[in-house]
Amino acid sequence: MNGFGRAADGRGRDRTGEPSGSSRPSTPERRLLTRARRRVTLQVAGAISLVLALFGAMVYCATVSDQSATARRDMTAATQRGSVAQPPPCIWLFELDGGAVRGSPGAPAALPVRAAMRQVAATGEPRVNEVVIGGQNYLVRTQLRGGVPVQAAMDLRYQAAERQRLLRTIAAAELAGLLFAVLIGQVLARRAIAPLGEALARQRRFAADVSHELRTPLTRLHTRAQLVARQLRRGTDPILLIGEVDQLVSGSRQLGEVVEDLLQSSQLRAVRRPFAPVDLAALAEEQVLAEAARAATRGVTIEVRRQGLGGHVVRGTPSALRRVLSALLDNALRHTSAGGHIWVTVSGGPEVVQLTVRDDGVGLDPDHSERLFTRFVGQGSGLGLALVREVVDGHGGTITADGRPGEGAVFTVRLPAEPAAPLPPVPSPAPREPEPRP
Repeated sequence: MNGFGRAADGRGRDRTGEPSGSSRPSTPERRLLTRARRRVTLQVAGAISLVLALFGAMVYCATVSDQSATARRDMTAATQRGSVAQPPPCIWLFELDGGAVRGSPGAPAALPVRAAMRQVAATGEPRVNEVVIGGQNYLVRTQLRGGVPVQAAMDLRYQAAERQRLLRTIAAAELAGLLFAVLIGQVLARRAIAPLGEALARQRRFAADVSHELRTPLTRLHTRAQLVARQLRRGTDPILLIGEVDQLVSGSRQLGEVVEDLLQSSQLRAVRRPFAPVDLAALAEEQVLAEAARAATRGVTIEVRRQGLGGHVVRGTPSALRRVLSALLDNALRHTSAGGHIWVTVSGGPEVVQLTVRDDGVGLDPDHSERLFTRFVGQGSGLGLALVREVVDGHGGTITADGRPGEGAVFTVRLPAEPAAPLPPVPSPAPREPEPRP
């Protein structure tokens, strides 16, 4: 396939023998992003889970404290004013009167705690303690009422059951909160890691752009420098090589422009060069002359032609348009065999200037022509036309590709023509004064 797009063969490899490219990050970068995403997810999920756990612990502690305070308050009221025959709910009352104990109906047989009642009768000081009788926990309060020891007992199994239900509810809420925290963590992690992925993508794109954009001018300079060195070794008069040296100087200057454009494009806010009128035909002739030495070493003939009645001036950035021509010529040279031809035609019109680069090389499949303009990340042949399209789009133009396998390819660039400068207004003649009548 002619063009910069990678044409995969039956083994899934492109024309260079390398695996077909893709826009996905490399394995080390994917691992880095995955580790960072997991780390952020775990941190966010852990923070949310910790907050939920602390909140659950606070609720549990507050509930236990409230249960204890309520129980002690009810026990105090029961021992002070409660009736043994009709005690408050969940409380049993007992009185020690003359060695005989009178208790509430239905009270457990293990109650009351007689030792506590005798101790209170002896000291007169109230006592509150938690006891275990027959495997059951009871809260017991004993005090004097009217000189008679009174004891209130409360079965704590109901409070324990309520705390167990609360713990199960908190555990279920913690589990649901953990799942929700993981989902929230993943969403936040993706948003947090997005700038890192974008930075890595920008780094890959910059490296790919640099490797591709510098390859052609460096190859052109190297080829011309080799020819100059070879002619000097043959004893050619240096005066006759002034033109070749001028081409080397021009090529190095253009290489500097490419480097400057790439450095500007790597910034977060690229500095855009101002547009100016550019003679596309003259630029094409300049690039054809620059590629003449490399074309001669490959045995390829390049011709440039001007067509159309209108001008060939467009509005744009000379360095960027020069890169478009250089990329298209490099593409044609790399896919044209020795003895082949390349035709560069610039046609002018009142509204559009058209540039075509046609060759009789290996050709391309027209069904895959649009794929040629897809950017592939990484070095190789899958980048040039994507960069060309970016430049052409930035100039308000279009680029298309057409051809047939084995019959060459043609790439057509259409750019808006620079409006012709309006003619200066013709001054109207001054009015003539009437001649005096005789």
